[in-house]
Amino acid sequence: MNEDFYYLGKITKLYSYKGEVVFFFDVDDISEYYTIDTVFIDIQGDIIPFGIEKINFGKNNNNATVKLTDIDNEADARRLVNASLYLPKSSLPKLKGNKFYYHEVIGFEVVDKNEGRVGVIESINDNAAQALFEIKDGYTEILLPIVDEFIIELDRKNKKIIVAFPDGLLDIYRQDEDKE
Repeated sequence: MNEDFYYLGKITKLYSYKGEVVFFFDVDDISEYYTIDTVFIDIQGDIIPFGIEKINFGKNNNNATVKLTDIDNEADARRLVNASLYLPKSSLPKLKGNKFYYHEVIGFEVVDKNEGRVGVIESINDNAAQALFEIKDGYTEILLPIVDEFIIELDRKNKKIIVAFPDGLLDIYRQDEDKE
């Protein structure tokens, strides 16, 4: 996947014989996408831009019925079902303070306010009930829930996050190191 884009969602099904499809937006705030006029669709590994002629958002969910430019029939639309949707990272609004996009903090150094350097964020696990920083410290993987109370400071300039691990959590990982 091209690192200039971020995952937006996917096309879940056909909506009409005129080529309309249903988008599922995998986002926290759907209202940020009410005025979207272009989307990039992954077609067999190629990221292809499509104009949006018409978009109607569902009530109380992250779905929208969409009419894409140049998709005028059921056969063309059917080829797009299950395709992933993307937007350029450059289109994301800049966040300030301790707010961040997951992709933005990969590679940041994690420093605990009491214990010092913990490791580097290797990835974000957002498949669990609570999203987690996956931090690597040598061969050890350390997991920290992404909770506002644990994040003290986000230093974008120095690619560093100052955190406060809950009492005892870091000790569990460091205890495992001692046994090796």
